[in-house]
Amino acid sequence: MRNILSLLRFCSYLRRTRLLSVLDIGSSKISCMIADLGNSSDEELKVLGFSVKESHGIQSGVIVDISAAEQAIRFAVHAAESKAGFLIDSVIINCTCCGMKSEHVRAEVPIDGDSVRIRDIRRVLSLGLEAAAHDPDRVIIHSLPLVFTLDGEQDVVDPKDMIGKTLGVEMHVVTATASLLRNLEHCVNRAHLNVERMVATPFASGLASLVGDEARLGAACIDFGSATTTISIFTNGNFVFAESLSVGGHNITLDIARGFSISVEEAERVKVVYGSVLFSDLEDKATFHSGEYSCTLLSRIIRARMEEILEMVRDRLVISGFESISKLIFTGGASQLTGFLDVALKILGHRIRMGCPIGMSGLPDMAKAPAFSTTVGLLIYFQSVGFNDWNFPSYQERLSDFASDFLYQWFCRIFK
Repeated sequence: MRNILSLLRFCSYLRRTRLLSVLDIGSSKISCMIADLGNSSDEELKVLGFSVKESHGIQSGVIVDISAAEQAIRFAVHAAESKAGFLIDSVIINCTCCGMKSEHVRAEVPIDGDSVRIRDIRRVLSLGLEAAAHDPDRVIIHSLPLVFTLDGEQDVVDPKDMIGKTLGVEMHVVTATASLLRNLEHCVNRAHLNVERMVATPFASGLASLVGDEARLGAACIDFGSATTTISIFTNGNFVFAESLSVGGHNITLDIARGFSISVEEAERVKVVYGSVLFSDLEDKATFHSGEYSCTLLSRIIRARMEEILEMVRDRLVISGFESISKLIFTGGASQLTGFLDVALKILGHRIRMGCPIGMSGLPDMAKAPAFSTTVGLLIYFQSVGFNDWNFPSYQERLSDFASDFLYQWFCRIFK
């Protein structure tokens, strides 16, 4: 019940201040964005403050040095607050930790009365959550209803007020290791911020990168980050699969550092300036700080690791059961290497394109880069998904039918 009350306070806070703050916690950077929700639901978000700072104490979405991570978060938040002219006390954050698990669960309940009411929908959703909460060492991040059934009839979008005897639901549930999420939340709390909602990084990246009918026709968003590569799959307009791999652009940097016996910092500069996955003889020599090296050898090093990552992505797509999707969208900073799409097309064989945050207007120029898809996606999550995500942390303490109906009406009244 405490978590429900916290959620209600957050709704009240948003209604008063109309501010929304998000924090993208990555292995190489931490970005914070503060936006004005406007005076009505029809108004577009206006970004008031945006900042990016180097990340410390975080590896593959996991806190490895809580003091260093706390300090990095403080720097990013303070810079965004200074630009916005407001102080914030709560944020929506992302979760990237490996070991993220995506599963589909089904549940059915008998209908109380002649037609489906809100309390029936709440009951079947709560039953679906209970079915997913079978491991005490894991925490549910998202629980999204994909489709309802009514007396066996499939593809019911909104069963409310429909007549039937049995109501069923298929839900997509995303879970992660409880201890990792607790440490992430604790780190943010140490920076004097409340965590109002955690959003899976692949979900946020997909929300920011997909356009038009891509989510309805079937598409996957692959976000190449510094230390992780995340995969999200959308079909029929729903988020249906999530995965996180503990490999990314930093692994390419380490390969370059080992291959040329140079520092990691210099290897990162070499990757950014000369990096390519295409073999070229046009300029075979590159001058680094410590001497001249072959660009062809550099491309071979980069391509070997990139092909390995893309093959891992291909394997995960097959395991997901959604390998027949029509399009792949690549985003994230590590996907910006020259020739990347050519290699991706060869290995994955899908229609592909490069994605960047395009779900919002009025973004700072820097925030329009693919590296900030997750940051923008956290804002879009609130607008397009928000409280339709039925993952209430206190689902084990079921509310009464009266309280459920009251909460539903209360949410609709605030966010209509």
